[in-house]
Amino acid sequence: MSLEACAALVERGDPDRHAAAMAAPPAARARLWPLYAFNLEVARAPWVTREPMIAEMRLQFWRDVVEEAPAGKSRAHEVAGPLAGLIREAALPVPLLDAMIEARRHDIWAEPFADEAAFGAHLEATAAGLMWASALALGAPAEAEREVRSVGWAAGLAAFLQAVPELEARGRQPLPDGRPEAVARLARAGLARLESGRRLRLPRDARPALLPAWQAGALLRLAVDEPGRVAAGRLQLSEFARRGRLLRAAFTGRV
Repeated sequence: MSLEACAALVERGDPDRHAAAMAAPPAARARLWPLYAFNLEVARAPWVTREPMIAEMRLQFWRDVVEEAPAGKSRAHEVAGPLAGLIREAALPVPLLDAMIEARRHDIWAEPFADEAAFGAHLEATAAGLMWASALALGAPAEAEREVRSVGWAAGLAAFLQAVPELEARGRQPLPDGRPEAVARLARAGLARLESGRRLRLPRDARPALLPAWQAGALLRLAVDEPGRVAAGRLQLSEFARRGRLLRAAFTGRV
């Protein structure tokens, strides 16, 4: 039931990642649901309250869950329990998950990223970190980290660019430089990382970890060609294209 609760949470709050997980084999889903639900809980913690102290407490709760898991401790929470079990079963590195939580402290405050390096570091800790944790949970070898993180960074950038209008509507300055030429430059950097990550062939069982990047390449190419789509909230693919790309990625194991 806890895994079902995690899946339902992801379905409501992160439909693209839910679709990617549903395209994975059932055994892989059982390990992906707790991580995706954890990521969603941590990502939305700074946004569910206007009180910074309460947001900090929510993030601290997840830091405690992650830190206590290797010792066999678990909190009475529909996501915390499955996550703690997965951390132990897959020997997931606590610092990796803790870095995902720590990065979300930035979202508590309305301060913009200092520069593109800070923005890139945020993607590295969050989206890239989640994809690497997912790959480890599915048995990826340690030497695959750089390439897996590259794919995760690119996927995170594509998703972030899609979220720009909503973040601006909430009073944030999401990008260090929102000019079309700067957006196109960022998108090209994402495409370069995606291409470098594609050079690695993961073991079959670990490949579903990459599925959340199924539309990253097409979205980033669109941002390069038409960067104005980002500010206008039109960085998206047709439903036909989305489904087709996901089916192809699930069938071939390549994103």
